[in-house]
Amino acid sequence: MLVIHGVTRSRASRIIWLCHEIGLPFRQVPVIQAYRLGDPDAPDAPLNTRSPAFLKLSPSGAIPVVEDDGLLLSESYAINHHLARKHGAPFGPQDASEDALMMQWSFYAATAIEPDALTLLFLHSRGQAQSGEDQALIANAAERLIRPFKVLDDHLARHGYLVGGRFTVADINMAETIRYAQGYGPLMEEFPAIRQWLADAQARPAFQQMWQARLAEPE
Repeated sequence: MLVIHGVTRSRASRIIWLCHEIGLPFRQVPVIQAYRLGDPDAPDAPLNTRSPAFLKLSPSGAIPVVEDDGLLLSESYAINHHLARKHGAPFGPQDASEDALMMQWSFYAATAIEPDALTLLFLHSRGQAQSGEDQALIANAAERLIRPFKVLDDHLARHGYLVGGRFTVADINMAETIRYAQGYGPLMEEFPAIRQWLADAQARPAFQQMWQARLAEPE
């Protein structure tokens, strides 16, 4: 059975979402991020990304990590592509061209979108005032996201999905990346195709199953 090391309130969410779409059973080991703990090195600290037992699996101290039939694999985008390829269509590639396109969109999410989207996630807190410095960082991140969001919005307006005219692992990887910026209304309002695609993706039963598990975890 697939083993996923990492809490759902992490990039493990995209792996768990894919597993629910595929119907792939898994066992989850809830490794928590060390930065979320007051003293991650305390003897009674929960299993976390600085725990010696976890560092044996992930020397970089990063979640998620999976074990799959003897394969130890990190990096959530790579994990999802491995699982999608292994278990095939409809969520995985049907041929080499689809495989390349799925990687293209996932790399685009990771390089062109995720860094600035994470800035919006961490600094744009609804109902809380930001410092002048944070406001500038938020505005700059949102400005940098306009170009990649326009590329994505135009593609979705024409094709509906990222690859093959159907919902695939590429959509999961991209949707979980876009979600980081989802709470920043001034940006999202400019891109109706992204908003509709994201709403449809998050309405899927597999996403909702993952999301309810995520909400059940401590913040």
